[in-house]
Amino acid sequence: MRFMILVKATADSEAGRMPTEEQFAEMGRFNEELVKAGVMEAGEGLHPSSRGARVRFSGPQREVVDGPFAPAGELVAGFWIWNCASLQEAVEWVRRCPNPMPGDSEIEVRQIFAAEDFGESFTPELREQEEQLRARMAGQ
Repeated sequence: MRFMILVKATADSEAGRMPTEEQFAEMGRFNEELVKAGVMEAGEGLHPSSRGARVRFSGPQREVVDGPFAPAGELVAGFWIWNCASLQEAVEWVRRCPNPMPGDSEIEVRQIFAAEDFGESFTPELREQEEQLRARMAGQ
């Protein structure tokens, strides 16, 4: 099973405060453990929402809203993609994670949909199209 691990933003991350050298090193050691265990597929930090935008959809209309966005605790400051046997395994890895922020912080664990989760509406033709796209992305 694949999971997206969402590091929730804080006032510090939204202010653009960077981790200390010690925090970077500690997180690097944790990421190395994840890679050695075959768990980590990807992981990145995100710039503050003040450097981003949202696009709101209403029927055919599109409205672009520039950041920053609030409240900070509802935003994402970074993420990992992990491959774990279960939600419980992913949670256990998160429990081992160094605190990603200088103060209190929160990490959310969400399972990523797999093709079989979509049922009959994800037809064999649509599955084939998806597989071809994934193969092209992997080759880029």
